Amino acid sequence: MPEFWSNLGSIIWYTLTLIIFISYLFALFTIIGDVMRDRKLSGGLKAVWIICLIFFPFITALVYLLVRGGGMADRAAAQAQQHKAAADEYIRSVAGSPSDEIARAKALLDAGTITAAEYERLKAKALG
Repeated sequence: MPEFWSNLGSIIWYTLTLIIFISYLFALFTIIGDVMRDRKLSGGLKAVWIICLIFFPFITALVYLLVRGGGMADRAAAQAQQHKAAADEYIRSVAGSPSDEIARAKALLDAGTITAAEYERLKAKALG
């Protein structure tokens, strides 16, 4: 019976250690992404932050989060807004309006490519 509790304690300790390590890696990569995303930071300062993260990872991560942590959310939100605006613009450029689809269907009808019934079906689809 004592072996079970000893092994259970080891499993819990190993799991907790693994969770902490993975959380640290997430924080580290988030910091690296934020350093590279910041356009106000010069290339030299970016290099200094990265070098410090390599040689003094825990201290540098804590200092970065304390000193520049407030701006991380702002920069992430600004980037997300830029990506959303770009995606919306792409969707608007690709998607045609109902009037465009009806005009194309009318041109096909006038050219004799489709019948009047097909034209009405395309028109109803564009409007509905």
